[in-house]
Amino acid sequence: MKATALSGAVLSPVEITAASVQRGDVIQVGGQQCRVTDLFQLPGGAKRLVFDSGELLTIHTMTRLVALRLVRVRGGDPTHALATRHHRR
Repeated sequence: MKATALSGAVLSPVEITAASVQRGDVIQVGGQQCRVTDLFQLPGGAKRLVFDSGELLTIHTMTRLVALRLVRVRGGDPTHALATRHHRR
């Protein structure tokens, strides 16, 4: 997945988990891009994602996926949104 520039915003690839998934994330499933329109908390930290197509996907606490996320850029410089992010583990 490549980052795509929009006016003042960028679709940036991010690693997501059940704890960090958000509405609006675009996840590639089976070669098809699916946008998360809703999500529900399940027992044990899992989440059920609802895509704009109506399909469902359950991700568990150990699941890691790559998604595209709309990142708003301050000052209109999209290069800042693409900078490497360091996550605490």
